[in-house]
Amino acid sequence: MANKIKDMTKGSPAKLIFTFALPLMLGNIFQQLYTVVDTAIVGRFVGVEALASVGAADWPNWMVLGIVTGFAQGFCILISQRFGAGDGAGLRRAVSHTYALGLLMGALITLLAHLAAKPILLLLDTPKSVLGGSMTYLRISYSGIMVVMAYNVLSSVLRALGDSRTPLVAMTIASAVNIVLDLLFVCVFHWGIAGAACATVIAQCVSALYCFAVIRRIELLRLQRSDFAVDAPTVRRLLYLGAPMAFQNGIIAVGGFAVQYVLNGLGTIYIAGYTATNKIYGLLELAAISYGFSMASYAGQNLGAGRLDRIKSGMRAAVLMALATSAVISVLMLALGRNILSMFISGEPEVQAQVLRVAYSYLSVMAYLLFVLYFLHVYRSALQGMGDTVIPMISGLVELSMRIGVALTLSGVIGEYAVYLAEPAAWTGAAVLLITGYYVRIRRLTRRAELQKSDGK
Repeated sequence: MANKIKDMTKGSPAKLIFTFALPLMLGNIFQQLYTVVDTAIVGRFVGVEALASVGAADWPNWMVLGIVTGFAQGFCILISQRFGAGDGAGLRRAVSHTYALGLLMGALITLLAHLAAKPILLLLDTPKSVLGGSMTYLRISYSGIMVVMAYNVLSSVLRALGDSRTPLVAMTIASAVNIVLDLLFVCVFHWGIAGAACATVIAQCVSALYCFAVIRRIELLRLQRSDFAVDAPTVRRLLYLGAPMAFQNGIIAVGGFAVQYVLNGLGTIYIAGYTATNKIYGLLELAAISYGFSMASYAGQNLGAGRLDRIKSGMRAAVLMALATSAVISVLMLALGRNILSMFISGEPEVQAQVLRVAYSYLSVMAYLLFVLYFLHVYRSALQGMGDTVIPMISGLVELSMRIGVALTLSGVIGEYAVYLAEPAAWTGAAVLLITGYYVRIRRLTRRAELQKSDGK
């Protein structure tokens, strides 16, 4: 298993970042595949109302998942820094405390999510016709939060050590399991929305178990009882890194609630169309997320090794790759978007046409501005890898204000297009802050390193 661990402090930055990101992209493709299949099966075999039910649950579900992944990714920043510094004892201590905090946070989030599910849906003015289906979907999804936390913690630990291949294999296996169970639960057993949600939870459990089996075989991560002795500085550092990222994702979702509120007022057709596009949002974003994970691990390891020059050259390479990739995906979505979206829509021809018009209008707006989303992920993750989770957290507040501002203030002026523009507007506001924050941060770190070097002389 040692050959899967990758030291990113040596070698070509561009090659390291891309080869690390590539398996993550493939893994995200498989993850999006089972999300797409999930939605297509619900839309095709259960109907537009069921598709709208899943869509009305999207932002409440995303908020909880975002908080979970925020904690997991934040905790593992310290792991990548300890690995880059060659601090074996500190690495094991960070891993053991990450496991313990992940377990604690997962249990707390599960409890709070179940308590808040129905009040949130009611607050969002969810139509009565889809409220029951949305509640069913959320109850089952929230019951699997501990599984989601386990997968995210374990896969983040592996990525912190430069292993992006194991999460790919885990996600590939999970995708196959999810698709088979989707077909079985929805098409054969006729469990509807509940079947789709159950299939997803079981698939996530499989991916977590696979990552756990791999980690158990890595000598570097063989933990002793002494590693679990509570170390207050480590706990504080992990929470300092993890809490802002969880908060950042949570407040981004609150902005999504404003969009969902406006959308719910437009009716089932708009909810279904918006949902169809959101289910391929992951296809738009998958390479951006992969570049982001790559930059977080790369920046974390090189910060630990004191190689700021490599962080700068790595960032230049990542930005160019992000720009090229986003351009290709945008062109593909504009050309093939209608055909892809049609997979999710069933019903009377007139209804299908209305839902497709809404879905493609939203997709087109996002495709034209996709490069902004890619810059956002690269700069945000680089900052997080360098230990700055505060600016990324503030960027979440910017996203919140932009989403709410555009969705609520412009809906009376430009109608449905306020909903379509809210997402790219949020990207733009956050990206401006993150790009500025990165260059301020790297200059400060460079000056500090120069002062330390001159003092050492």
